[in-house]
Amino acid sequence: MPVRETPDNYLALTGEITVNTRKFGVGASVSMGRTISESDVYLFGGLTGDLARHHIDEEYARKNTYFGRRVVHGALLVGLASAASSLMGDRYDKGKWRGASYGYDHVRFVRPVFIGDTVTVTYTIKTMDEADLKTYADVVAVNQHGETVFVAVHIAKGVAKPAAKSVTGSLVKRAAKSAVELVDESAAGRRAPVAVKARKRAASK
Repeated sequence: MPVRETPDNYLALTGEITVNTRKFGVGASVSMGRTISESDVYLFGGLTGDLARHHIDEEYARKNTYFGRRVVHGALLVGLASAASSLMGDRYDKGKWRGASYGYDHVRFVRPVFIGDTVTVTYTIKTMDEADLKTYADVVAVNQHGETVFVAVHIAKGVAKPAAKSVTGSLVKRAAKSAVELVDESAAGRRAPVAVKARKRAASK
């Protein structure tokens, strides 16, 4: 899948670690482009198990389908939307809003995407829910002709970091508990013979 380098996807391409200074909020936006190759379609089909003939069999698609050629899996476009979401996290300091994907709403495959098409995905934050730490982003993909091929609303949710647990403290607590149990068992063992002797004395009277 050849990649068109843009300022927004440079970090994803190079893997360079940078300090993100862009302010995250409503209106924050990133774009990324991909040219879909035949191997992309075959690899995606093999990975998912979706080897439907209208995706992988050119001769069948030419003779038996409405579009007359192979079409790219719609789910592959959802994958590109996910990549755009990750790019947003790379390019912006999300702070407390950083977390995980909560899902996609209103997913629509507006037009077919064919092998060889170049798809540009734009991901834009539209609303933010402070109470639930959820962001709602419009995801729009267009082909090389500027035609919209895919739209969706992506919901992401900030995830609070769990309090750090002290491994040492946990081990100390477990050791202390075991020590108390051993003392109790030892004390019970010492009391047992005394109780037996007392019962024997009582029986002999």
